[in-house]
Amino acid sequence: MVDYNIARRRFMRQSLVGTAIAAFPSLLPAMGAQVKSSATATFKPDVELEFSALPAQISILTAGPTTAVQKFYATVLNGPQNALQQLPANYLGPILKLRQGQKVRVFFKNKLPQPTILHWHGLHVPQHSDGHPMYTIQPGEQYVYEFEVLNIAGTSFYHSHAHELTAEQVYHGLAGLITVSDDHEDKLELPRDEYDLPLVIQDRSFNAKNQLQYLHMMPERVMGFLGDAILVNGKPNAEFKVKSRAYRFRALNGSNSRIYKLGWEDGTPLVAIGTDAGLLEKAEARPYIMLAPGERIDLWLDFSGRAVGSKLVMHSLPYSGVMPAMYERMAKRQGDGMMGMLQNKLPQGAKFPIAAFVISETVSDSPKLPEKLASIRRLAESDVDNAQRPLPIAISMQRMTPLLNGKTFTMDRVMDFEKVGLGSFKKISIYHEQGGMGMGMMGGHSAVNGNAETGGHGMGMGMMGMRHRQENSTGDNKSGMGEMGGGMGMMLDMAHPIHLHGQQFQIIKRDTSGVNATDYETVKHGFIDTGWKDTVLVMPGEKVDIIKPFQDYKGLFLYHCHNLEHEDLGMMRQFLVE
Repeated sequence: MVDYNIARRRFMRQSLVGTAIAAFPSLLPAMGAQVKSSATATFKPDVELEFSALPAQISILTAGPTTAVQKFYATVLNGPQNALQQLPANYLGPILKLRQGQKVRVFFKNKLPQPTILHWHGLHVPQHSDGHPMYTIQPGEQYVYEFEVLNIAGTSFYHSHAHELTAEQVYHGLAGLITVSDDHEDKLELPRDEYDLPLVIQDRSFNAKNQLQYLHMMPERVMGFLGDAILVNGKPNAEFKVKSRAYRFRALNGSNSRIYKLGWEDGTPLVAIGTDAGLLEKAEARPYIMLAPGERIDLWLDFSGRAVGSKLVMHSLPYSGVMPAMYERMAKRQGDGMMGMLQNKLPQGAKFPIAAFVISETVSDSPKLPEKLASIRRLAESDVDNAQRPLPIAISMQRMTPLLNGKTFTMDRVMDFEKVGLGSFKKISIYHEQGGMGMGMMGGHSAVNGNAETGGHGMGMGMMGMRHRQENSTGDNKSGMGEMGGGMGMMLDMAHPIHLHGQQFQIIKRDTSGVNATDYETVKHGFIDTGWKDTVLVMPGEKVDIIKPFQDYKGLFLYHCHNLEHEDLGMMRQFLVE
């Protein structure tokens, strides 16, 4: 673990918060006391919880020593006791069970030897309760979250969000699942209780003494850390004993950077009933489902009619094209130096088992899959005020530095186009910048609080739609040097899961004219774009158009790559809702 100068971190935190106040004075009412350490007298919670983050020793592997982790512990102080589902002997935090309309207060205490803060990924909450890294607290400090649950029924999760520490802290255990229920979902009579189960998928690496290994070398940071052991719900070699009936499994990709292609080994289609934090209008059957870091998918797994003792195995199936072509070639070779560092026993895109499901009992009753699950208002360009001038999220890897819109993360700055009006609906285009040139074509500079930032999304928007030249449409690159044409940025062209804080968005279009067709064929049937989302995987050469509401809350709301190593390297920006 990294040794941090606590006094320096505290000074930096206070300085950054103070700078943010000066930069955005209109946010003072919303930002309140900044590092909020006490409850608000006028806020009357229905649920009051205490969360703590602290070091722990947990038995993860089946034999040998315990593993040193960082863990969220939680207790119910007031309100329904079933607001928390404890997971004994587990490094994952307890499942937080909320209900639409509840008012929630959380006392979060940092008992780690390093700074941290807690983000409710997928919940639509005010800025002061969103886990923005400006609120990072030091060891021994407390932060108080207060919010109303506005989400519809669905699946979210919580995790550390301290800038430059997120990847390592989540890797060492600081994460947990959130479920939200509502009256509409209750009427559907979906599988409940013992038939409504988590499927939190993570990859980790262990040394000979059962200790987690997290590497800080440049390949792991630039490409994203990949472990060689698959854990489900905090345990290896996952096996579920199930009855011959339907289940709801809430799948979360809780890995730092690994992308999963979920599918049954026998080719049986997977049935999805929900995406990030919300039910679909109707169930969708797919041969496989892509699940990037930060994404969730609610699965309807029906074991009806299967014989006792029979087993089904869910795999991550093989795919290609999410990593740079250089990396994918090196991952297949034997060698030393850089090639050796890029090796992994379980490379991105490999086939491996996730979990086994064994039929343990025959039962006669099973819920029926509803024909209609939810009513979703489909957003269209007629709903936005910028149909011809979409806000950009331009992905680039210039000089081995992950960037968004040509910039790294700064706590106290937003570009002009990152300022959006409260209550507005915005069209946003997420794409790969061509050779690091796009932002240079965006037009002039905008002085934000005395700091020059490249800004203004009007001029040169045509250039912003340009994407990296791929290998030719057949995927051939016989020289092995084709990716050099666009410089280092092109060599590092890879898929990125882009997460936007605040309200969920809808995907309205995927432009695949710039993708490698051969690679895309291995993933394209696994994208479910018909529901509400907060994280979207953008393949190399792809442009994804979304529509996002900015309702209810003013403030600073992040958008970033959910490859956690990229996030920590600064692949994060923020919208100012005012």
